[in-house]
Amino acid sequence: LPYKNPTKKNIIKAIYTNKEQIYTINSLEGAYKKEFIQVAPNKVFPSKEKQKQIANEFKEASLIYANYTPNTLIKTNFQKPLDSFITSSFGKARIFNDKLASYHSGTDFRAKIGTKIKAANSGIVKLAKNRYYAGNSIIIDHGYGVYSQYYHLSKILVKTGDKIEKGQIIGLSGDSGRVNGPHLHFGIIVNQKQVDPIDFIQKYNALFGNEKI
Repeated sequence: LPYKNPTKKNIIKAIYTNKEQIYTINSLEGAYKKEFIQVAPNKVFPSKEKQKQIANEFKEASLIYANYTPNTLIKTNFQKPLDSFITSSFGKARIFNDKLASYHSGTDFRAKIGTKIKAANSGIVKLAKNRYYAGNSIIIDHGYGVYSQYYHLSKILVKTGDKIEKGQIIGLSGDSGRVNGPHLHFGIIVNQKQVDPIDFIQKYNALFGNEKI
């Protein structure tokens, strides 16, 4: 489910070896907190030219997430990209310059400029470039519709198409894009849905191994 405006009623059809069963799951929006952030005015009210750039970047990312790799590239459990204090958790309403601009689609880690960022797991780099809001960005495909995101970097150390191993240094943290200070934005996409990355790591590792994050 998406983290905002979820479908109120969800029907799941479970197919067993000797029967089929229908389950109904009702959902509510999460009680996410608000976060007030001051940034440069052009990061809240971009020019028409920048709006076109933003739209193209959104389309580019959406096409990446729509591509389903029918096998896993994951070899071990997931890990956090760095061991640091979380400054902003998933799902918060982001009030930029007194304007509700978005909902936080990932988790922010405190990181001074130049901190080494590790890949959360093995995979293939699908995007490595500078973008208007996300700044220097890396997106890694882990297979089966799972992608990890690393935003606001000061330096990108990989390129599109690179095969990445878990724990590999892929970039350095920074303050590029729409930010009010240096940090790392870390996100997880599952089947084109943005999910809480810390919750995902905990649940994935609980299912497939005992490694602690």
